[in-house]
Amino acid sequence: MDQQSLAKRNLAIMWFANFFVAGSMTMVMPFLSLYIETFGNFSDDYVQTWAGYTFGITFLTAFAVSPIWGRIGDRYGRKPILMIAAFGLATSVFLMGEVQTVFQLFLLRFIMGVFTGFIPLSQALISTQTQKGISGRVLGTLQTGTVTGTLMGPLLGGVLADSFGYAQAFQMTSVTIFIAGLLVAFGLKEFRVKDDENEQESYTRKEVLTFIIGHPMLISVIILSMFVQVAHFAVQPILALYVSELNGPANLAFISGIAFSITGLGNLLMTRRWGRIADRVGYEKILIGLLIAAGLVYLPGAFVNEVWQLVIVRFLLGVTLGGIIPVRMAYIRQVAPINMQGEVMGYNTSLRFLGNVLGPVLGGIVAGWYNISSVFIMTSVMLFSCGMILLFIKWRESHSDSHVPSKTKHSTS
Repeated sequence: MDQQSLAKRNLAIMWFANFFVAGSMTMVMPFLSLYIETFGNFSDDYVQTWAGYTFGITFLTAFAVSPIWGRIGDRYGRKPILMIAAFGLATSVFLMGEVQTVFQLFLLRFIMGVFTGFIPLSQALISTQTQKGISGRVLGTLQTGTVTGTLMGPLLGGVLADSFGYAQAFQMTSVTIFIAGLLVAFGLKEFRVKDDENEQESYTRKEVLTFIIGHPMLISVIILSMFVQVAHFAVQPILALYVSELNGPANLAFISGIAFSITGLGNLLMTRRWGRIADRVGYEKILIGLLIAAGLVYLPGAFVNEVWQLVIVRFLLGVTLGGIIPVRMAYIRQVAPINMQGEVMGYNTSLRFLGNVLGPVLGGIVAGWYNISSVFIMTSVMLFSCGMILLFIKWRESHSDSHVPSKTKHSTS
């Protein structure tokens, strides 16, 4: 099998693996706090506090280990790390169905964070076997598997919990993650394309960090990943409260579910298309445009009077955010040498996970001090500012390049 056919097969395998993992990871979210209630007669404050702790600790652990996994993957290959991540996740989730105390659940969620990098690792793997000119389209296609799983996961998780119970839902969820591990183990064939025959086989951590720091746009894209996640997650915990303010208590869970998931639908519809456009137009231009557009379309969410208006705003946010992840990864593919991309993407993933933790906390603080509408204003300003910062850095780089003497350009080419 030639590399092109092998790359297509690997993409298909990782699409289904990401679908299973993303769906499994989100299956338990709707009933995590309800599961904690079954461990004892706790107050509402206790349950809400520990639900937050058990949710956030996974991302904190992932924040710490993501660059480590990326570095190991660069050196020894990503397939073994993907298998470790899948089977580690499956075991952790299975054991969550056996716990008897809140602390045991918290501890398993902590351990689970060590293995949470499956999806970012899969993006790094597909990136390193994709030619630069089509990386946006390919990574956008891969992202649709993650988004589809994320959309279906909470629905299926709720059905399993209602039908079989919370503990059994965890155990059934672990089976799908185990299947993803088997797909990787027996179906995936890893290889890497070569961008430069003279490229180093490996890079030290110092060399990777020096490379990142030496590219202002790259380090900005990596750091701004955190702010994008903060903006995206800030409103998540209080979305149901906002729906209640707009619509009252009638069908609250159902309508909140629509408002929550409609962003994923917009993401699903556009993520591959944005990647294809970025391949043609340029990753930096599309990334800047999407960030500015996301800030503009989310601002009206602070001033809506009806739920249907909020749903439209959330859908438009999904349309704009849908291209940011694949375009961001494609940009890293374009800039970073192939044999350090895992570690570079690991730093990017690490800051994304940190944003996942900080977002809900910051959103809750702002909503408590002011009101829920203020959270929409804050996130809009944050997204718009991210886009303007990248635009300024891009302008400065272009301005600097335009003033390089022609002799210098020829001597460095």
